[in-house]
Amino acid sequence: MGLLSSQTAAPKPAESSNTIRNWALIIGTNVVSLICMGWVLNGAGLQHIWSEVRHMHWAWVAGAVAADICVYLLHAWRWKLLLRPIERVPFTQAVESIYVGLFANEVLPLRAGELIRCFLLSKFTTVPLSVTFASALIERIFDGVWLLACFFYCMRLGHLPGVLVHGGYILGILIAICAVILGIAMYARQQSLDHFFGYTWPRWFNTLIEDLHLIGHSRYLYFSFLVSGLYMLAQTVPIYMLVQANRLPVAWTASFTMMVLLRLSSIVPQAPGNLGSFQWVTARTLIMFGLASAHAKRFSLILWAVVTIPLIVIGFIAIALEGFNMTHLHKQATEAARSRNGRLE
Repeated sequence: MGLLSSQTAAPKPAESSNTIRNWALIIGTNVVSLICMGWVLNGAGLQHIWSEVRHMHWAWVAGAVAADICVYLLHAWRWKLLLRPIERVPFTQAVESIYVGLFANEVLPLRAGELIRCFLLSKFTTVPLSVTFASALIERIFDGVWLLACFFYCMRLGHLPGVLVHGGYILGILIAICAVILGIAMYARQQSLDHFFGYTWPRWFNTLIEDLHLIGHSRYLYFSFLVSGLYMLAQTVPIYMLVQANRLPVAWTASFTMMVLLRLSSIVPQAPGNLGSFQWVTARTLIMFGLASAHAKRFSLILWAVVTIPLIVIGFIAIALEGFNMTHLHKQATEAARSRNGRLE
């Protein structure tokens, strides 16, 4: 009996490997965050930041906060449209799931909010967890397509360094490949995929294909793609409003470029709240547009606070109203995802 208990309690090799990989990512992202934040704080002249905050145009600040909050209503609308062929998801439940997920992204590592929002919506509705994962995958591809279009527009402005231009081309190739594979998955039959690739896929992949197939055969897919464009462009608005609030002597294109580069930087794993990398990208973008280094660094701290703190507050309120425990919720979502994969393999 004792032998059986010890064997049962022993972690599986795959789980141990995942744990080591996750901890390596967490440590690595936090080290990068500290390096970026160290660069931002060095020579920022923080003694001037309170004076700048006091002299901001607060009507513009209020507008920036409101715009930042409303951006994610577009996200919820897009998600609702994507899931329309499966179920009429209530808009309020999509909004709540997204804001709780945003809160989780700000306080937990490795963008755990993406997993949590999918899990929550599957709990609020009868939409299977696998379908919410499939919809999130489609969202990422849509975002990638629109982000790439915005990036190429930024390239025409002539402010981007060569390394970013080359990186943009590489990203474009990757997004094109993913979009083609996604298109085949949504419109081809499973037997066609097996024949085309000459490979028999595991059951979890077959389930993903079936879910993508359901979502893909709907006109709402095209509507959600258009809403994705609005969602992407709307993220420029709070940045532009805060630039106006601080009376920065830069063109509006600086706000647009800042949005694009911040979204690009969020593709890779980062520390909770994108702390460090957010400030580094913001400051470097403004320096490219001619703003003094110290001023750009101070603004990066202000921008992060304005676009992050309201989301944390709203997410916290949503969690408190529902009586969620974030640690327990994260554990539930992780276990649900693992058990799903385990049943389908």
